[in-house]
Amino acid sequence: ILVQTLRYRVKDASSLHFFRFCLYEYCNWKNFDSKKKSILNPRFLLFLYNSHVCEYESIFFFLRKQSSHLRSTSYEVFFERILFYGKIQHFLKVFVNNFPAILGLLKDPFLHYVRYHGKYILATKDTPLLMNKWKYYFVNLWQCYFSVWFQSQKVNINQLSKDNLEFLGYLSSLRLNPLVVRSQMLENSFLIDNVRIKLDSNIPISSIIGSLAKDKFCNVLGHPISKATWTDSSDSDILNRFVRICRNISHYYSGSSKKKFLYR
Repeated sequence: ILVQTLRYRVKDASSLHFFRFCLYEYCNWKNFDSKKKSILNPRFLLFLYNSHVCEYESIFFFLRKQSSHLRSTSYEVFFERILFYGKIQHFLKVFVNNFPAILGLLKDPFLHYVRYHGKYILATKDTPLLMNKWKYYFVNLWQCYFSVWFQSQKVNINQLSKDNLEFLGYLSSLRLNPLVVRSQMLENSFLIDNVRIKLDSNIPISSIIGSLAKDKFCNVLGHPISKATWTDSSDSDILNRFVRICRNISHYYSGSSKKKFLYR
């Protein structure tokens, strides 16, 4: 994996052969301590994995950067679209032999990409037909150009408008917020309907119940637990327990946009 990664970066072929020879000798080094090997090898393999993954993730950053220019709601969006589509057409001329039908995919993709613990999530506002095309092109791109084998059967396509997605303790769903922008140019009035998609994060109640049950405020079903010993607890003990629960919830949901409801 490291040799394949450096092959895209290093232009000198002789240095790559020398580096491959060093890696081969490193694997066959008999005097290497077995204890240190068990500690260093997982870290080294994790570094190789992340380096190789970042290579084929660069295409998402390029598409996301280009699509971010289309989020403006002012009159400048028209000029930005013309400039953006001009760049896309120039980009297509370079890769027209490899991806002849990618023009319809690159227009205004509005991508969101997340990778966590070996799971990959790609969110976009395209139709299911275009999502299948995204799936086809990306799987072939990873297999042909980056030597990364993906099974297309394990790539699932879900509509967040109908099904929720549980990820990092959140239940993600899409909500459409229509935004109407009226602009006037050259004494001609026209109305623009711009629909913006917002990704909301809902708080799963099961995680909060689990945190309360751990501190014996309630059981796993959420029913409160009444104990006679609580009447003898001091105010400082009650406050410390309450602060500990609030700190755990605040740290867990620090990225939520609905933190005000947590404090209430």
